[in-house]
Amino acid sequence: MALLWYFLAGLFAWNAIPHLVKGITGQSHMTPFGKVSSPSVNVIYAAINVVFALYMFGLASGKGGLTLPWEASLAGANLWAALIGGVFIALADAWLFSKPNAHLPWQK
Repeated sequence: MALLWYFLAGLFAWNAIPHLVKGITGQSHMTPFGKVSSPSVNVIYAAINVVFALYMFGLASGKGGLTLPWEASLAGANLWAALIGGVFIALADAWLFSKPNAHLPWQK
């Protein structure tokens, strides 16, 4: 079960990156809150992703709460699970955002 938490932690951590970059550069970008979300919404969504990632690291390591990656036993198989989660979301985002009419299933 811990490997699943590390996978999800990597997924949320890497998913924060494009939203933070788009937000701090003043560009709109798709979020679960809208097909075209403002830069401020993207920064907030990036922060939510980071908090989820830290929480997942806490669950994975058994320390609970928000746990920084360097305190979360992030080595060996745990590190691989987190990296695979990050690469998974990066590839999924690349596939989704490369479509001209990209949208999430609940967005019209």
